[in-house]
Amino acid sequence: MDRYAVIGNPIQHSKSPLIHQAFAQASGQTLTYEKIEGPLGQFAATADRFRAEGGRGLNVTVPFKTDACAYATDLAESARAAGAANALKFEGNRCLAQNFDGIGLVRDIVHNLGRPVQGQRVLLLGAGGATRGAILPLLAEQPARLFVANRTVDKAVELARFFHDQGAASRVLEGGGYADLSNDAFDIVINATSASLSADLPPLPITALKADGLAYDMVYGKGLTPFLQLARQAQVQHLADGVGMLVEQAAEAFAWWRGVRPDTQSVIRQLTVPLV
Repeated sequence: MDRYAVIGNPIQHSKSPLIHQAFAQASGQTLTYEKIEGPLGQFAATADRFRAEGGRGLNVTVPFKTDACAYATDLAESARAAGAANALKFEGNRCLAQNFDGIGLVRDIVHNLGRPVQGQRVLLLGAGGATRGAILPLLAEQPARLFVANRTVDKAVELARFFHDQGAASRVLEGGGYADLSNDAFDIVINATSASLSADLPPLPITALKADGLAYDMVYGKGLTPFLQLARQAQVQHLADGVGMLVEQAAEAFAWWRGVRPDTQSVIRQLTVPLV
């Protein structure tokens, strides 16, 4: 039986086995899917062991996404640009790497939430791996503006410059600090920082949020995070957490591995936590 897994540390909280088992059942696929808590500093050895035991593919979560990128022999553009991979596929001696996080984000926003990105002003909070993975898929939707804001301003500026230097970005992509947002309002604001995991809030001016816009927190299952509370305070009409992104990126990996893209709606409903 084909074997797949998710690797991370810690990993007990992962919903990936539930998601992929639901996908397999719904699409008539026969496979196993498990959790692997990889020892820190031993990603390559753990992946080698999994492959030697017949593993066909891995989902990769923190803190191993950059390790997975370095381990792979063949990088898709999504993984190369992000400098991180969240899905691996093993074909003989080759290890193919993809980063489906940004694709999952965009699919959730555009298809599930019904919010077109084209022509919109989009703000990404944070300049880490989650933002790096989101930039290309968001740019592909042709926003009017894509601004990356970060506490360390130079990091956001350098990130925007990286994509410009790679020829992957147009002039709509900018990087800067939260202080640069005092006179701007955005149609879609995406919290790609880890602040919500510690019940913290990026220093976002409330004026950057539009009442008829979308506030999206990549963190999922935490209810009304401080970021989403700020958005509610600003009377933003549309709030969302990252559960749809989680399920949609998983569906992309499943389709890459199995050649069948499963329906995601029932799984999203199953995992959704009310934003209260």
